[in-house]
Amino acid sequence: MQTDHKLTDLDTLIGRFFIIEAITYGNSKQPFVSRYNGSLKNKDSEIGFNQIADALDFYELIPVLQKDGSSQTLLLLPKFSKSIKKRPHLNLIMFLLTLLSVLFTGGLYSYKGDLTGNTIQIIWIMIKSGWPFAISLLAILSAHEFGHYFAGKINGVDVSLPFFIPFPFSSFGTMGAFISMRSLPRNKKILFDIAISGPLSGLIISIIVLLIGLHLSEVHTLPLVNENAGGLQMEGNSLLYLFLKYLSFGKLLPHLTGQNGLNLIINWIQYFFTAAPFPWGAQDVMLHPVAWAGWAGLFVTTINLLPVGQLDGGHIFQTVFGKKLTRIIFPVIIGGLALLGAIWRGWWLWAGILFFMDRRYAEPLDQITQLDPKRKWLGYLAIFVFIITFIPVPITLVGG
Repeated sequence: MQTDHKLTDLDTLIGRFFIIEAITYGNSKQPFVSRYNGSLKNKDSEIGFNQIADALDFYELIPVLQKDGSSQTLLLLPKFSKSIKKRPHLNLIMFLLTLLSVLFTGGLYSYKGDLTGNTIQIIWIMIKSGWPFAISLLAILSAHEFGHYFAGKINGVDVSLPFFIPFPFSSFGTMGAFISMRSLPRNKKILFDIAISGPLSGLIISIIVLLIGLHLSEVHTLPLVNENAGGLQMEGNSLLYLFLKYLSFGKLLPHLTGQNGLNLIINWIQYFFTAAPFPWGAQDVMLHPVAWAGWAGLFVTTINLLPVGQLDGGHIFQTVFGKKLTRIIFPVIIGGLALLGAIWRGWWLWAGILFFMDRRYAEPLDQITQLDPKRKWLGYLAIFVFIITFIPVPITLVGG
């Protein structure tokens, strides 16, 4: 607890920037140093709050500014403990394990010969064959996470280095990566910048990787219905993915033959949303491992932009539209994924994960300052990106 003399000094300090109407001092039941009701003297809330935050550095205190009806509330809290240990060696170990996992997964996609020899030789073959996929996918994930990291550092937020998560014997060899914020951003603008920098950075690299991969890929004819499909795996389509394939090959793929006009449009709409009927005998691109990594990057972008909880999309949606609409969108998203689960069961898993994950939305220290028009338009762009990268049926398995 602060001494009375120190509290008086704080009151005087706060009074320089804040019109004080009432003061409440903290105690064991109210774990704040002091709470002031009133309003900022500076009409620009961002400048006024920053003035208070800078002045309180000397006292090892942080301010929290909230709306309270027609007035404002300013809370003074002790700075968070800096006892969290930074362990860069753990980040490095997780990255190396993820690299091995992704290299092996890439090898499974790339190597077409017989796997002979001892275990070490087989692993070495997989690693040598898997590097194009591994480098491509890790470049996308790194761009995403370091987009967050550098946005945090530029804005004075204590963020961790990326933690990569290995997931051997899966479709991508990894469950992605994440960073953690060890301090709160000052305002919604900074929170928005950190949230949106990851998806946009990852999206740009994903598009570049996918275009390179499509250039390395070939268009083949899919087997006829009466042929052995041989465990065929078909990746789903998003509007952006369809456009990039059209840009690369000059036609919509899969290219449905024997149909035109309204029938073709209806068939395409049905196929886009349900992956059925399966396009037997159609032309389609056989993805090079680099293209597969680019497709995975688009899918990762979609998942991260879901406007829920601690996901990037949750932070973006909350800062752009506010708490009220954010609470409404949560059941809409969960319900929508549950319905889509009838077509692709993987959406049931994601609906469950998002339902039970932390639903709280990050709050900055200054909860009054709103986004400027430029950032709001970027927020609308993020929603547009979510729409054009969303894949109703990500993966279809045919045959065995």
